Amino acid sequence: MKVVIVGKGGREASIAWRLAQSPRLSSLVVTGDNPGWPDGVEVRSAARVQEQVAVARSVGADLVIVGPEAPLASGLADGLQDAGIPCFGPRRAAARLEASKSFAKDVMVSVGVPTARAVVVDRNDPASVAAGRARLSEGNVVVKVDGLAAGKGVFVCRTGQEATAAMDGVWSGRFGAAANRVVLEDRLEGPEVSVFALTDGDRVVALPCAQDHKRLGDGGAGPNTGGMGAYAPCPLLSPGECQSLVEQIHQPVIRELDRRGVPFRGVLFAGLMLTPDGPKVLEFNVRFGDPECQVLMAMWQDDPLPWLHGAATGSLPDGSPSFRDAACCVVLASRGYPLSSEKGVAIPEPPASEGVVTFHAGTRRDSEGTLRTNGGRVLGITGFGSDLAQARSRAYDALPGWRFPGSQHRTDIGASALD
Repeated sequence: MKVVIVGKGGREASIAWRLAQSPRLSSLVVTGDNPGWPDGVEVRSAARVQEQVAVARSVGADLVIVGPEAPLASGLADGLQDAGIPCFGPRRAAARLEASKSFAKDVMVSVGVPTARAVVVDRNDPASVAAGRARLSEGNVVVKVDGLAAGKGVFVCRTGQEATAAMDGVWSGRFGAAANRVVLEDRLEGPEVSVFALTDGDRVVALPCAQDHKRLGDGGAGPNTGGMGAYAPCPLLSPGECQSLVEQIHQPVIRELDRRGVPFRGVLFAGLMLTPDGPKVLEFNVRFGDPECQVLMAMWQDDPLPWLHGAATGSLPDGSPSFRDAACCVVLASRGYPLSSEKGVAIPEPPASEGVVTFHAGTRRDSEGTLRTNGGRVLGITGFGSDLAQARSRAYDALPGWRFPGSQHRTDIGASALD
C-alpha cells in the first residue's frame, strides 16, 4: 500500500515509525523534512493543500494520513476525495468540530453530550458582546478563541478582571479572524484525560485513553504549552469506562454529523475533564493529539495500517486493535519555550536504548550533518514496556543522552499515575 503522511512533527514521525513496520506498506511519502523519518521514506515537500493533493496523485497514493488540523480545516480531505484518494481525516465541514468551538458546542448540546455551560460572543453583534461582558464580570470563566489558534487561544480565568483582560487580549488582533467569535465557558475543575476513537463515519472503536501534561513545569506550574509529555493508558479511566465514554460521547457526535450531512472519518479526540459532576468534554480535536500520538503508536501492537485505511474508506475491521501495556513520552523543549525557541543548538545523538524510541519534532541537520534544534518542542523520548513504571523508567533513563544546552523537560510525566 502506498501511503502519504501530511505533516512533519513529532506526531507524524511516530505514525511514520509505526507504519514503516507494516508488512502491507509498499512505499511511504512525507510532505516535510524531519531528520527522524524512518529509513526509506521519500520526502516530497508540500505546504499547501493543492500541493499535497498533487503529491498524493503523483505517487498513486492508496491512503493519505493527515497529522495536523490546519490542512483538514482547509479542505485537504475534500480535495483528496475529489481525486478519488482515501483520506484518514475528516472533510472541512466535519473538521469544524475542532476549527470552530462554537460549532462543536452546538453539536454537543444537540445530542446531550456533557460539557460546560457557555456563552458564544460575536464581536460584530453589540447585544452578544454586552452579554459576553456581563459573563466575564462574574469570573470563573474560560475564554476560548472560536477558530484555530495553534493551541494558544484558551485562557482560564478566575476573576472577572482576568477574564476581561483575556478578552481584550483576544480581540487585540493577535488571532485575526479566528477571534471574531469567542466562546466563554464556565470554568471546570478536575483532572484531564484524552479519549480517542477511530471511526469510519458509522462505527466507532475506542483506543487507549491517555493523559497529556500541558504546563511547562513540574506539578502543572508555568505557562501552557503544546504538551510536555504524555502517557497511556490513564488509570483514571478503566478500559470499560473508556469504552463507555466513547459510546456516550463519540458515537452520538458521529451520528449527529452524519445526520447533518457531514460524515466524519478518521480519529475523533475528546479532551475530557473528570469533574465532581462526572466527565465533561472540554474540546474536540479531529486528529491525533501531540504528544499522545507518540505513546499510542509506541503501544500499537497489531498492524495499524488496516485500521487507518478502514476508517478512511468507511470499512473499519471487525473487533479492536491490540496494544502493548504502556508507554510514556517525555518532551525535550528548547530554551525559551513556549514564548520563543532557541534554534541551531547542537543535539547529541546517543546509541539506541532498549524499549525507547525518540521522535523528532523540531530538529534539522546542518550542512555538516550535525543535528540541531529547530523549534520549541524538539524531541519526544518515548519509552514502552510491560507497565507504566517500566515505560517511564526507560524514557527517563534515555533522556540525559539527548539533552542539549538550554533544554527543558518535566520530571513528573506519568508520576501521578504511580502514586
